[in-house]
Amino acid sequence: YKDMKRWAFHSQVYFLCRKFRIHQELDRARSSRTVIQDRTIYEDAEIFAANLYRSRKIAKRDYETYRALYESMVAALRPPDLLIFLSGSLRTIRKRIQLRGRPEEQSVPVSYLRRLNLLYEDWFKRYDLSPTVVLQTDEMDYVTNLMDRLDLIETIERILG
Repeated sequence: YKDMKRWAFHSQVYFLCRKFRIHQELDRARSSRTVIQDRTIYEDAEIFAANLYRSRKIAKRDYETYRALYESMVAALRPPDLLIFLSGSLRTIRKRIQLRGRPEEQSVPVSYLRRLNLLYEDWFKRYDLSPTVVLQTDEMDYVTNLMDRLDLIETIERILG
C-alpha cells in the first residue's frame, strides 16, 4: 500500500497468474465434486486492477496488457456454475477488516473501500457468465458465529440444489 504506483501492475499480474492456476486446479477438481471458491480471477481484474487503473496507479499501456492477459485466461476457464455475492454495508466491511486483524489493512481509507464496494456492485450487475445470487450479510457473523455459518452453508446448498 505504501508505493502503489510502483508495484500495482506487478502485483496485479502476480495475483492474476496465481488465481489462474487456482482456477485451473479447481476446474479439474470440480468434475468429481462441488467446489466453493472465495476470491476469483474475475474480482482481481474487474475490481482491484480496475480500481488501480482508475486511480492512476497503473498506466494505460500496462492496464491494456493486463486486460488482454486476463481476457485470454478467462476464455480458457470454465465459468462457475453459480456466482454468490456476499453483500455488506461499508460499516460491516470495515468491522470485518478490523476483526481480521491484518496490520496493513487497518489504515485503508474509507474512500478506497467505498470505491471497491461500488466496483463490486457494478461488476456484479454486468456479470453474465453464470447464474448469480446475492446474500445480504450485514446481520450475519459467519466467521465466529456457528449458527450464522451453518445458515449460510444451508442457504448455499439449497441454491445449488
